[in-house]
Amino acid sequence: METFLGIDYPTLWYLVVGLLFSGYAILEGFDYGAGAWHLFLRKDLSRRIAINAIGPIWDANQVWLIIGGGALFAGFPVMYATMLSAMYIPFMLFLMLLVLRSAAIKFRSAEEMLWWRKTWDIIYFASNTLIAFLLGVVLGNVLQGFDIGPGFTYEGGIFFSFLNPYAIMVGFTTLSLFMTQGAIFLLLKTEGRLYARITFLLKKGMIFFIISFSITSLYTLIFIPGVTDNFKETPEFFILPILAFLAVANVPRLVSKKKYLYALIFSSLTMAFLLMLVAFQLYPVLLPSTIHPEHSVTIYNAASSQKSLGIMLTIVLIGSPLLAGYFIFLYKTFYGKVKLDDTSY
Repeated sequence: METFLGIDYPTLWYLVVGLLFSGYAILEGFDYGAGAWHLFLRKDLSRRIAINAIGPIWDANQVWLIIGGGALFAGFPVMYATMLSAMYIPFMLFLMLLVLRSAAIKFRSAEEMLWWRKTWDIIYFASNTLIAFLLGVVLGNVLQGFDIGPGFTYEGGIFFSFLNPYAIMVGFTTLSLFMTQGAIFLLLKTEGRLYARITFLLKKGMIFFIISFSITSLYTLIFIPGVTDNFKETPEFFILPILAFLAVANVPRLVSKKKYLYALIFSSLTMAFLLMLVAFQLYPVLLPSTIHPEHSVTIYNAASSQKSLGIMLTIVLIGSPLLAGYFIFLYKTFYGKVKLDDTSY
């Protein structure tokens, strides 16, 4: 098996896919979180400002989802096929909600009628909230495994089997983390009475996250089998849960001091460390089988050919600096408070 810097190609591609979906969770996380607060903002002007806070960046942030999905399909096609079979309903709902969310952003302020704006406000709020929740539901299902049989064939239920208690808990934890992230981001983009309102909402969001995160973490440690096995085998990686805990604890401290930029950085680090925990806990498994471990989808039995992975890793080395440069330029250009004008949503 070919390696680069002593790491085999499937593991490197596992890291690439993890990095892409981490970028998506962090950048789109505050977009979805801001939208999940939408109906809690009472005035039409406040809602317009909140939408325009993400206006220049929301569609660019979705690039991470497109690239991540493409990287998953190209590098681990078996995992892509099996997971779509198992999670067909939530993924179709996810795509539908993405379309409705985009339409709400574009159409909401196109007309002055009250009923028109209220309708799109509800659609915008519901789509953001459900997208965040569904992302957590999918992650929860991955953590506890699927009914995968011989030949990596999904043998479980189709319609509502994905809505199990653990997946729902992870869904609410993801939603609460996104809402916390979104409120912090909005504080960097707003001022005046809206700023005061979001400050109040952020406190509620942090309480929601701490409660849901604590319950989900406790359930994971008690009821999800093998969750600590990799940490027992490689104890030096125990630094990951410590870093995750410190990042979580630092967010309320920074918020209390009104250091919102640093709070946004540490809430982003919280997402990154939690996703690293998931990745390390699963490695080298991508989709655990609840029928028998030998049917689990791993980075080795699901990977494309060594030549394909080598070519794609070369493309990653070339494209990564370009992607990073583009997003640095984008966020520097639109840094600062929101000012509405004739071109605003």
